[in-house]
Amino acid sequence: MPTRVAVYTGSFDPITLGHLHIIERAAPLFDRLVIGIGINAEKKSLFAPNERVELVQQVTGDLDNVEVSTFEGLAVDYVRSVDAHVMIRGIRPLTDIAGEFTMMMANHQLDPGIETLFLMAADRFAHVSSSLLKQIAALSDDDEQLAKFVPPEIIAPLRARMRGDA
Repeated sequence: MPTRVAVYTGSFDPITLGHLHIIERAAPLFDRLVIGIGINAEKKSLFAPNERVELVQQVTGDLDNVEVSTFEGLAVDYVRSVDAHVMIRGIRPLTDIAGEFTMMMANHQLDPGIETLFLMAADRFAHVSSSLLKQIAALSDDDEQLAKFVPPEIIAPLRARMRGDA
């Protein structure tokens, strides 16, 4: 029987509890779930690509079938390169659907053999974004507040980066 492989792409800068929730829900559906961290040289990132890989590996280490790597270029090319035929996309508020639908249609034209599987974010994560948590980290010294948005392993590196320590 062929191996069922899916890819979940994103910037994961940094990974949030919402991302992790999607990963934990998608992992049991496939033999392999590849987390593809997209590198966009024109976008200013908080964490370097290798740091994002390490952080995602830390929080997904208990999931045996999850792999993490980086990619540049089109997501469909990356999906093909890891022998996958399914892209996982997390949907937060309903306003995400229009943009995700457009991307899905473009990806389908680029490679009709790749399907997109949408997973709705749990309501407690529907508002969580990397930009929101960066704002909270910059304005609050309360780790308990940050823990509502990011896995515990992410808090110290995020604090250090926001202080400019790294």
